[in-house]
Amino acid sequence: MKQFEDFRLDTANQCLWRSDVQIALPPKPFAVLRYLVENPGRLITHDELLDALWPETYVQPQVLRTYMLELRKVLGDNAAQPRFIQTLSKRGYCFVAQLTEHTGNGHHLRMAVPEPSATPIAGRDKELAYLQEQIQLLDGGERRIVFLSGESGIGKTALVDAFCHHVTTSLAARVARGQCVQGVGGKDPYYPVMEALSRLCTSSDGETASRILARMAPAWLAMGCNPDAASASATRPAAQEKSLSDLCAALEELTADKPLVLVFEGLDWADDSTLNLVSALARRRAQARLMVLATYRPPKSSAEHPLKELRHDLLLHRLCEEMTLAPLNKPAVAELLQRELAQNELPPGLAAFVYQRAEGNPLFVIALLEHLIAQEILVRRGTDGAAQWVQQVNFQEMEAGVPDKLAQMIELEIERLSAEEQQLLEAGSVMNVAFPAWAVAAALQKDAAETEEACDELARRLYFVKRAGQDDLPDGTRSPFYVFTHGLYREVLYQRQSATRRARRHMRIADRLGELFRGREAGVAREMAMHYEVAGDWPRAIDALRVAARQAEQRQAFADAAELLERAVRIAQNLSGVELETVEHEIPRELIVARDAQNLPTKRPAKASQKA
Repeated sequence: MKQFEDFRLDTANQCLWRSDVQIALPPKPFAVLRYLVENPGRLITHDELLDALWPETYVQPQVLRTYMLELRKVLGDNAAQPRFIQTLSKRGYCFVAQLTEHTGNGHHLRMAVPEPSATPIAGRDKELAYLQEQIQLLDGGERRIVFLSGESGIGKTALVDAFCHHVTTSLAARVARGQCVQGVGGKDPYYPVMEALSRLCTSSDGETASRILARMAPAWLAMGCNPDAASASATRPAAQEKSLSDLCAALEELTADKPLVLVFEGLDWADDSTLNLVSALARRRAQARLMVLATYRPPKSSAEHPLKELRHDLLLHRLCEEMTLAPLNKPAVAELLQRELAQNELPPGLAAFVYQRAEGNPLFVIALLEHLIAQEILVRRGTDGAAQWVQQVNFQEMEAGVPDKLAQMIELEIERLSAEEQQLLEAGSVMNVAFPAWAVAAALQKDAAETEEACDELARRLYFVKRAGQDDLPDGTRSPFYVFTHGLYREVLYQRQSATRRARRHMRIADRLGELFRGREAGVAREMAMHYEVAGDWPRAIDALRVAARQAEQRQAFADAAELLERAVRIAQNLSGVELETVEHEIPRELIVARDAQNLPTKRPAKASQKA
């Protein structure tokens, strides 16, 4: 049984004991308490708790609040100054009490509330070493402000977890972490600061932190210990602005006996007040063993974004450092897969397939792996220690698709854009991972210059689209082209369009190609054929393939010519009547010529009306 203060959680009998008195709890409140106790010291989100306790049923999140009120009444806990269950506003709960294991014979084994995971992270040794170098500089009293950027899923939180574990175990430093939440910052000033202070005050160093805050910044202590009550206070922002210097001084005082690492995650969602605190901490000149580590997604946003302005100003005055997480390389992806599958030898082709699809993004790697397992493309065979993951399908032959979790995540990002911006990206996806501005304009029937400006603006704002160069067009003009940094984004954008809309846009792009290269259509005939084929315009697709085949023959690329004509024969299976008769009469003769030229067997091909 796990014990906290004079309470014991009896999982065998599904009850709670206080000293020698048994306390009966209804099944669901007991299950909530048990889950929190079995996952101490970390945030348990509302969704995690609901999924764990009601896996097959939709339950209103409000029910958790009811159970928490019941548990606090039984435990005699106070939400404002929690001894057992801490509420992290709008996020979830954390069990903060010290646990011991009650053995039943009068002995108690102390159980430490776990620090962030010590599990090594794949491919981040260099970045972790850099952060460790930064904190070593605190010994000279020089504070450090470090911005850590990277796209969604690139591993910022995993790196921060590993770093925090290092500083708490190896350096005995204090760590206070706060999470910025989308949509909350503007309504709830200092939200991540309040969370960090709350976690600091309930940590193993909570008594020291509370004493210093009570002496030097009492208003912040009151709000840090009760963020929910503070959020409701109408006077909160003004009071805190007035005492910002008090909080800075108190945090500096906390570093007198050991370093303090203040972590703000998701700073791109932070409110102006939190950014003001970061700015103040960076500019103060008092010596302090203080490090602020702030993570954010690349803010490809307007120049007016306050975080962008703050970073640029601090970098200009050499008051901060910045590190960007790059995608994992192929060996690191293989290492991550080995760790997740718990085996050193991976199924043939798995690492290459996942690396190509995920493009080095750790979140995408894990999602793709889970997808392969859920689809039973990867299965576990063998027994006990001899069991191994093996493949059921050749990775090169399978239709990959986009895992549901990733598709939902990407959809959420797309939905945050305006309708016009979504249309631009969808039109670009019709081309491929790389798309020129002229093709977007053609697909949407919009002015080319206006479309180019809109695409440039998107490339400045979005981390998953970037400008990659310019195309020289036959009429002497130039058109910029762009790329999706992840092919998965392109796939989601393409699939979210109706088949009719996609076909219409493919047709417009093919027609525009013909206009741009009038008189030289042979050079783009293969590309035109692809668009016509996808659009379902079979005759024009076949005509374009025959043009491309003739050009291949002129280059003496007879194998290419034969391949193009064979594709035309397959497409012709969709035709009927006179169109089919013409194809059956003409293309086989062209194909025989191409095969003869490359010394291939001259056997007459099957008619287009017959299945190959």
